[in-house]
Amino acid sequence: MDKLVVVNKPSDITSRDVVNKLCKIFNTKKIGHTGTLDPIASGVLVCVCGKYTKLVNDLTSLDKEYIATIKLGIKTDTLDTKGTIIEEKDVNVTLDDIKKVFNNFPKSYNQTVPKYSAVKINGKKLYEYARNNIDIKLPVRKVEIYSLELLDFDGTSITFKTKVSKGTYIRSLIEDICNDLNTIGTMSNLIRTKQGNFSIEESYTLNDIENGNYKSLSIHEFLNYPSIEIPDEYLKLIINGNKIPNSFNIKDKVIFTKSNKDYAIYINEFNVLKPYIMLNE
Repeated sequence: MDKLVVVNKPSDITSRDVVNKLCKIFNTKKIGHTGTLDPIASGVLVCVCGKYTKLVNDLTSLDKEYIATIKLGIKTDTLDTKGTIIEEKDVNVTLDDIKKVFNNFPKSYNQTVPKYSAVKINGKKLYEYARNNIDIKLPVRKVEIYSLELLDFDGTSITFKTKVSKGTYIRSLIEDICNDLNTIGTMSNLIRTKQGNFSIEESYTLNDIENGNYKSLSIHEFLNYPSIEIPDEYLKLIINGNKIPNSFNIKDKVIFTKSNKDYAIYINEFNVLKPYIMLNE
Protein backbone atom coordinates (compact mmCIF):
# COMPACT_ATOMS: atom_id res chain seq x y z
CA MET A 1 0.00 0.00 0.00
CA ASP A 2 1.76 3.12 -1.29
CA LYS A 3 0.14 6.40 -0.26
CA LEU A 4 0.85 10.04 0.36
CA VAL A 5 -1.88 11.72 2.39
CA VAL A 6 -1.95 15.34 3.54
CA VAL A 7 -3.36 15.18 7.07
CA ASN A 8 -4.85 18.15 8.92
CA LYS A 9 -3.41 17.37 12.35
CA PRO A 10 -5.55 18.55 15.27
CA SER A 11 -3.92 20.25 18.24
CA ASP A 12 -3.30 18.45 21.53
CA ILE A 13 -2.02 15.24 19.95
CA THR A 14 1.49 14.37 18.80
CA SER A 15 2.60 13.74 15.23
CA ARG A 16 3.35 10.18 16.35
CA ASP A 17 -0.28 9.84 17.48
CA VAL A 18 -1.36 10.67 13.92
CA VAL A 19 0.97 8.02 12.49
CA ASN A 20 -0.32 5.43 14.98
CA LYS A 21 -3.90 6.22 13.97
CA LEU A 22 -3.05 5.84 10.28
CA CYS A 23 -1.35 2.51 10.98
CA LYS A 24 -4.68 1.23 12.28
CA ILE A 25 -6.73 2.76 9.46
CA PHE A 26 -4.48 1.43 6.68
CA ASN A 27 -3.56 -1.77 8.54
CA THR A 28 0.17 -1.30 8.02
CA LYS A 29 3.18 -0.37 10.14
CA LYS A 30 5.16 1.16 7.27
CA ILE A 31 4.05 4.77 7.74
CA GLY A 32 5.96 7.95 8.49
CA HIS A 33 5.44 11.70 8.60
CA THR A 34 7.61 14.35 6.99
CA GLY A 35 8.01 17.04 9.62
CA THR A 36 7.06 16.98 13.29
CA LEU A 37 4.36 19.33 14.55
CA ASP A 38 4.35 20.14 18.28
CA PRO A 39 1.30 18.90 20.22
CA ILE A 40 0.05 22.50 20.52
CA ALA A 41 0.19 22.89 16.73
CA SER A 42 -2.31 21.93 14.06
CA GLY A 43 -2.36 21.86 10.29
CA VAL A 44 -0.48 20.21 7.45
CA LEU A 45 1.24 16.94 8.32
CA VAL A 46 2.30 15.06 5.19
CA CYS A 47 2.21 11.30 5.83
CA VAL A 48 3.57 8.55 3.60
CA CYS A 49 2.95 4.79 3.46
CA GLY A 50 4.71 1.86 1.82
CA LYS A 51 7.47 2.60 -0.67
CA TYR A 52 6.74 6.32 -0.39
CA THR A 53 8.40 6.24 3.06
CA LYS A 54 11.67 6.24 1.10
CA LEU A 55 10.86 9.84 0.16
CA VAL A 56 10.67 11.16 3.73
CA ASN A 57 13.96 13.09 3.47
CA ASP A 58 12.92 14.75 0.19
CA LEU A 59 9.58 15.82 1.64
CA THR A 60 10.98 16.90 5.02
CA SER A 61 13.32 19.32 3.25
CA LEU A 62 10.42 21.30 1.73
CA ASP A 63 9.81 24.88 2.87
CA LYS A 64 6.97 25.39 5.34
CA GLU A 65 4.43 28.15 5.99
CA TYR A 66 2.83 28.88 9.35
CA ILE A 67 0.38 31.18 11.08
CA ALA A 68 1.51 31.71 14.68
CA THR A 69 0.32 33.68 17.68
CA ILE A 70 2.56 35.17 20.38
CA LYS A 71 1.19 35.75 23.87
CA LEU A 72 3.19 38.71 25.15
CA GLY A 73 4.28 39.25 28.75
CA ILE A 74 5.04 35.66 29.75
CA LYS A 75 7.90 33.25 29.14
CA THR A 76 7.70 29.49 29.66
CA ASP A 77 10.28 26.73 29.85
CA THR A 78 8.95 25.09 26.66
CA LEU A 79 8.50 28.40 24.77
CA ASP A 80 4.77 27.68 24.37
CA THR A 81 1.73 28.02 26.61
CA LYS A 82 1.79 24.30 27.44
CA GLY A 83 4.88 24.90 29.57
CA THR A 84 5.53 26.30 33.04
CA ILE A 85 5.70 30.09 33.33
CA ILE A 86 9.22 31.12 34.35
CA GLU A 87 8.93 34.90 33.88
CA GLU A 88 6.24 37.57 33.62
CA LYS A 89 6.59 41.15 32.48
CA ASP A 90 4.37 44.14 31.66
CA VAL A 91 3.83 44.56 27.94
CA ASN A 92 5.06 47.83 26.48
CA VAL A 93 5.03 47.16 22.75
CA THR A 94 3.49 49.29 20.01
CA LEU A 95 2.32 48.44 16.52
CA ASP A 96 5.16 50.53 15.11
CA ASP A 97 7.67 48.54 17.18
CA ILE A 98 6.38 45.28 15.71
CA LYS A 99 6.38 46.58 12.14
CA LYS A 100 9.95 47.78 12.53
CA VAL A 101 11.16 44.43 13.92
CA PHE A 102 9.36 42.47 11.22
CA ASN A 103 10.72 44.68 8.45
CA ASN A 104 14.29 44.43 9.76
CA PHE A 105 14.28 40.78 10.80
CA PRO A 106 17.16 38.87 9.17
CA LYS A 107 16.33 36.68 6.19
CA SER A 108 18.96 34.19 7.31
CA TYR A 109 20.42 33.64 10.78
CA ASN A 110 21.72 31.06 13.23
CA GLN A 111 18.81 29.88 15.36
CA THR A 112 19.18 28.12 18.70
CA VAL A 113 17.24 24.87 18.92
CA PRO A 114 14.78 24.89 21.87
CA LYS A 115 15.72 22.70 24.81
CA TYR A 116 12.30 21.04 24.64
CA SER A 117 12.78 19.40 21.24
CA ALA A 118 13.52 15.96 19.80
CA VAL A 119 16.96 16.88 18.46
CA LYS A 120 19.49 14.35 19.74
CA ILE A 121 22.78 15.12 21.50
CA ASN A 122 24.97 12.16 22.45
CA GLY A 123 22.14 9.76 21.70
CA LYS A 124 19.57 11.49 23.91
CA LYS A 125 16.79 13.87 22.91
CA LEU A 126 17.11 17.42 24.19
CA TYR A 127 13.80 17.25 26.04
CA GLU A 128 15.14 14.30 28.04
CA TYR A 129 17.97 16.51 29.34
CA ALA A 130 15.49 19.32 30.05
CA ARG A 131 13.10 17.09 31.98
CA ASN A 132 15.97 15.91 34.16
CA ASN A 133 17.24 19.49 34.72
CA ILE A 134 20.53 18.71 32.97
CA ASP A 135 22.14 21.75 31.36
CA ILE A 136 23.58 21.12 27.92
CA LYS A 137 24.81 23.42 25.17
CA LEU A 138 21.98 23.81 22.70
CA PRO A 139 22.80 23.32 19.02
CA VAL A 140 22.51 26.16 16.53
CA ARG A 141 21.14 25.86 13.00
CA LYS A 142 21.23 28.22 10.07
CA VAL A 143 17.64 28.92 8.99
CA GLU A 144 15.99 30.98 6.27
CA ILE A 145 13.05 33.29 6.97
CA TYR A 146 11.54 33.91 3.54
CA SER A 147 8.65 36.07 4.74
CA LEU A 148 7.30 37.55 7.96
CA GLU A 149 3.87 39.15 7.72
CA LEU A 150 1.98 40.78 10.58
CA LEU A 151 -1.67 39.73 10.61
CA ASP A 152 -2.98 41.10 13.92
CA PHE A 153 -1.96 42.88 17.12
CA ASP A 154 -4.41 43.45 19.98
CA GLY A 155 -2.02 44.84 22.59
CA THR A 156 -1.27 41.53 24.28
CA SER A 157 -0.98 39.10 21.36
CA ILE A 158 0.69 39.15 17.94
CA THR A 159 -0.47 36.94 15.07
CA PHE A 160 1.76 36.59 12.04
CA LYS A 161 2.34 34.47 8.95
CA THR A 162 5.79 33.21 8.03
CA LYS A 163 7.43 31.04 5.39
CA VAL A 164 10.60 29.31 6.55
CA SER A 165 13.19 26.71 5.62
CA LYS A 166 13.52 23.17 6.89
CA GLY A 167 14.60 22.95 10.53
CA THR A 168 13.17 26.30 11.64
CA TYR A 169 11.55 26.24 15.07
CA ILE A 170 8.69 28.73 15.30
CA ARG A 171 8.96 28.72 19.10
CA SER A 172 12.56 29.89 18.77
CA LEU A 173 11.62 32.39 16.07
CA ILE A 174 9.05 33.86 18.46
CA GLU A 175 11.64 34.09 21.23
CA ASP A 176 13.99 35.92 18.85
CA ILE A 177 11.23 38.30 17.72
CA CYS A 178 10.43 39.09 21.36
CA ASN A 179 14.11 39.71 22.12
CA ASP A 180 14.19 42.25 19.28
CA LEU A 181 11.07 43.86 20.77
CA ASN A 182 12.79 44.04 24.20
CA THR A 183 9.99 42.02 25.73
CA ILE A 184 9.07 38.41 26.45
CA GLY A 185 6.45 36.18 24.90
CA THR A 186 5.53 32.60 24.19
CA MET A 187 3.76 30.72 21.42
CA SER A 188 0.04 30.31 22.13
CA ASN A 189 -1.08 28.91 18.78
CA LEU A 190 0.51 27.48 15.64
CA ILE A 191 -1.01 26.33 12.36
CA ARG A 192 1.10 24.88 9.57
CA THR A 193 -0.71 26.12 6.49
CA LYS A 194 1.64 24.79 3.84
CA GLN A 195 4.53 22.39 3.24
CA GLY A 196 5.99 22.64 -0.23
CA ASN A 197 2.97 22.56 -2.54
CA PHE A 198 0.74 20.88 0.06
CA SER A 199 -1.74 23.34 1.56
CA ILE A 200 -4.16 23.08 4.45
CA GLU A 201 -7.07 23.60 2.02
CA GLU A 202 -6.33 20.20 0.44
CA SER A 203 -5.68 18.35 3.70
CA TYR A 204 -7.90 15.76 5.37
CA THR A 205 -8.91 15.20 8.97
CA LEU A 206 -8.35 11.82 10.57
CA ASN A 207 -12.13 11.30 10.51
CA ASP A 208 -12.16 11.99 6.76
CA ILE A 209 -9.44 9.41 6.22
CA GLU A 210 -11.05 6.83 8.49
CA ASN A 211 -14.29 7.19 6.50
CA GLY A 212 -12.47 6.89 3.18
CA ASN A 213 -13.09 10.52 2.21
CA TYR A 214 -9.57 11.42 1.09
CA LYS A 215 -7.26 11.40 -1.92
CA SER A 216 -3.85 9.75 -1.98
CA LEU A 217 -1.36 11.56 -4.21
CA SER A 218 1.07 9.89 -6.61
CA ILE A 219 4.74 10.84 -6.68
CA HIS A 220 4.11 12.69 -9.94
CA GLU A 221 1.74 15.01 -8.09
CA PHE A 222 4.04 15.87 -5.21
CA LEU A 223 7.56 15.70 -6.64
CA ASN A 224 8.64 18.25 -9.21
CA TYR A 225 10.92 15.79 -10.97
CA PRO A 226 10.68 15.05 -14.69
CA SER A 227 9.24 11.67 -15.63
CA ILE A 228 10.69 9.51 -18.41
CA GLU A 229 9.35 6.32 -19.97
CA ILE A 230 12.21 3.83 -19.73
CA PRO A 231 13.70 2.95 -23.13
CA ASP A 232 13.80 -0.82 -23.68
CA GLU A 233 17.59 -0.89 -23.76
CA TYR A 234 17.74 0.55 -20.21
CA LEU A 235 14.85 -1.37 -18.63
CA LYS A 236 16.86 -4.27 -17.19
CA LEU A 237 19.63 -1.94 -15.98
CA ILE A 238 17.18 0.32 -14.15
CA ILE A 239 15.20 -2.58 -12.66
CA ASN A 240 18.47 -3.94 -11.26
CA GLY A 241 19.55 -0.53 -9.95
CA ASN A 242 22.52 -0.06 -12.27
CA LYS A 243 24.03 3.25 -13.30
CA ILE A 244 23.21 4.51 -16.80
CA PRO A 245 24.57 7.36 -18.96
CA ASN A 246 22.78 10.69 -18.69
CA SER A 247 21.59 10.67 -22.28
CA PHE A 248 18.40 12.46 -21.13
CA ASN A 249 20.19 15.66 -20.02
CA ILE A 250 18.78 15.39 -16.48
CA LYS A 251 20.11 18.13 -14.18
CA ASP A 252 19.10 16.65 -10.82
CA LYS A 253 16.55 13.85 -10.33
CA VAL A 254 14.23 11.92 -12.65
CA ILE A 255 11.39 9.41 -12.19
CA PHE A 256 11.70 6.39 -14.48
CA THR A 257 8.43 4.71 -15.43
CA LYS A 258 7.28 1.92 -17.74
CA SER A 259 3.68 1.18 -18.71
CA ASN A 260 2.34 3.48 -15.94
CA LYS A 261 4.48 1.80 -13.27
CA ASP A 262 7.10 3.77 -11.34
CA TYR A 263 10.40 1.89 -11.16
CA ALA A 264 12.95 4.26 -9.68
CA ILE A 265 14.11 7.78 -9.02
CA TYR A 266 17.61 8.40 -10.35
CA ILE A 267 19.97 11.28 -9.62
CA ASN A 268 22.56 12.90 -11.85
CA GLU A 269 26.11 12.69 -10.53
CA PHE A 270 28.89 13.91 -12.81
CA ASN A 271 26.64 13.31 -15.83
CA VAL A 272 25.95 9.71 -14.86
CA LEU A 273 22.52 8.68 -13.60
CA LYS A 274 22.58 6.46 -10.54
CA PRO A 275 19.79 5.07 -8.30
CA TYR A 276 18.45 7.48 -5.71
CA ILE A 277 15.39 5.53 -4.60
CA MET A 278 14.17 2.20 -6.00
CA LEU A 279 10.39 2.05 -6.22
CA ASN A 280 9.86 -1.43 -7.66
CA GLU A 281 11.08 -3.40 -4.64
